[in-house]
Amino acid sequence: MSDSADYVRQVETYLCQKNRGHLVRVVGPAFEMVCGWVANGVPLKVAFQGIDRACIRYDARGPRRRPLRIEFCEADVLDAFDAWRRAVGVSAAADAADDEPDASRRKPALASHVERAIARLAHVRGTGTARSPFEAYLEDAIRNLEGLASSALRARGEARAQLVARLRELDEMLIAAAVAHLEPERARALREEAAQEIAPFAARMPTANRERALALAFERQLRDALGLPIVAYD
Repeated sequence: MSDSADYVRQVETYLCQKNRGHLVRVVGPAFEMVCGWVANGVPLKVAFQGIDRACIRYDARGPRRRPLRIEFCEADVLDAFDAWRRAVGVSAAADAADDEPDASRRKPALASHVERAIARLAHVRGTGTARSPFEAYLEDAIRNLEGLASSALRARGEARAQLVARLRELDEMLIAAAVAHLEPERARALREEAAQEIAPFAARMPTANRERALALAFERQLRDALGLPIVAYD
């Protein structure tokens, strides 16, 4: 229960920040609801992402008349958790039903995906003239993607398949360059966070699945830490 209580306190603190300092206590049924997130293995960072989504939708309605309560964040938190499970591969091991494709999940158009990846990489690269080795790599990656952008609009059949394969290759190269860029201590900390994220599911997963989930969770931590996009189009 101490771990759950600490998780709830951190959620409460984060919600306070998103409510511009107005404290909304997470107690009673709300406390039990957030403890349910802990029991289901929702990583704290994923819960924060869900709260962020709920706040964006809440703010889109106009000026706030009252602070956002945690109860109104649950759907967004669970949606973010579902996306996380699929991203790191724990859904297949934890719940076979999640292996069924979801027709409601529509990918962006290939050309739009490439343009967004270029924009994200350009933001990470920055505008300075002095380039670190990693920033120089990002510049090369941007140029590679710019070379694919026009083709992405028209690509069909085999040409499209080759372009998608190239995006997967560029994504793998981006992750490798990012790992090489990290200080060993920071990389170790991200791997530890990744292990903590999948810990609620690890015992139920075959070794190969667990290792893959850990690798994917580390990639996700790495992308979040450096602001990197997913270049692959899967």
